[in-house]
Amino acid sequence: MFKARRRIFLGVVYCLIALIFIALAVFLVPQTKINDFVDYTNTFPTTVTAVLFCILLLTASSIYGMIRLHLEHTIMRSGATAFLTEFTDRLRQCYSREDFYNLISEILEIKADCSVLYVDRKNNYVLYNSPARFTSNQELMDKMERYYPVDWKEGVFFLGENLGVVSKSKNARGFFISSGGYHFFVFCRYTRRFDLEIYPRLQEEIERFQRRAQTISDLSEISELSKEWEQLAETQRSFLPQSMPEPKGLKLAAYFRPLINVSGDYYTVLPIDENKTLVMLGDVSGKGLAAALVMGLVMNTVKIKENKEDLPGIIQAVDKAIKGMHLQDKYTVLFMGIIDTQKMTIRYVNASMSDPIIVTRSPEGYRIKSLSSNCSIVGIIPIDEVEVSEQRLFSGDLIMMASDGVSEVMNEDKVELGDTELFTDTIKKSAAKEPKEFIDDIVNLVMNYNADTKLHDDLTMLVAKVQG
Repeated sequence: MFKARRRIFLGVVYCLIALIFIALAVFLVPQTKINDFVDYTNTFPTTVTAVLFCILLLTASSIYGMIRLHLEHTIMRSGATAFLTEFTDRLRQCYSREDFYNLISEILEIKADCSVLYVDRKNNYVLYNSPARFTSNQELMDKMERYYPVDWKEGVFFLGENLGVVSKSKNARGFFISSGGYHFFVFCRYTRRFDLEIYPRLQEEIERFQRRAQTISDLSEISELSKEWEQLAETQRSFLPQSMPEPKGLKLAAYFRPLINVSGDYYTVLPIDENKTLVMLGDVSGKGLAAALVMGLVMNTVKIKENKEDLPGIIQAVDKAIKGMHLQDKYTVLFMGIIDTQKMTIRYVNASMSDPIIVTRSPEGYRIKSLSSNCSIVGIIPIDEVEVSEQRLFSGDLIMMASDGVSEVMNEDKVELGDTELFTDTIKKSAAKEPKEFIDDIVNLVMNYNADTKLHDDLTMLVAKVQG
């Protein structure tokens, strides 16, 4: 609509210029009759007419520019198209994928009521999908992989009811942009109301963002070697235990390997009395400086809490502290437990950590018991009541806490380690060993399973073994 109106207006402007020029030529150029013929040899009036024509052309061009801006504001920045126009404009200020995902949520999901799927087709990896049931459907993922492979040509394409390509936007229920091996799908029932002029602009800005984000990512990798980041990393490491305590009836070991110099992972071990020990491991959302700041805040909040047996109180204090930073998208998952070697129990709160387990000996061999989640994520949503669970412990039991960087590491076939029997078998086979040796086995497994490619997340583990 915008392009059509612009062309109509431009045609009208040039027709008016032509008519004015003809009128000027007729009235300004004197006509002298010689033997019934018209003589146009007087060049001065002709020159004046030509100058006036140029002035008219410049004036018309200026007027066209103003009208074009008015048309763009009227059409591109109102109605349904305004959502994509705002998204396109603000995409110019995105410098990381995290910025990009926040923009998708704020404009396309919340304001425009669209669902979005962003896929790295080269690695066949979903980078972002809206929380809507539609885009979280595995059947949809499989269908998109079949329909639109990595060698799909670049450009903008409209999606029909069956998610195949349709030629006209009036029949579309969404669209997708293929660029540089990435597929950006937007599902929207009112796609037909978007002005066609917006799509080339959106494609161009997405291409620019991908190049910009890759460049910044490369620079970030280089900056890992800088002195400033190393100093920050040293400060962060100072929050972690410098050496493991040796509480009665308990052996402990830990492993910490940040993806970059600074990390959002953290752990601590705090003896409460002769028989009770507080253990904690957590992971802050995101990476970089903001995650490191939240990590330090969490660790400090736990350390200064006087009553360390009050697990609900500690969780509430951490939640309040993170929310007080007003970082919007920052939160933490964490596991916090009190191991009592006299009562042989562990009381714990699992705030959405996926991996805490107890490996215990049975007549059939070692078996794994999950310390299931009983609390929501901390720092971003309301927490009304914190539940504390309890598990019985036996001599020789091994308690393993790990960040998702351990279980979610992938092999060359994109299969996560945590979904394999190899992972559980290794845990059971190594459960009889000392905590330090157990961790070495798991770390070696992660590195071998990852096929010596670059890791994509921090690796953190804390292991406690109950002594007889």
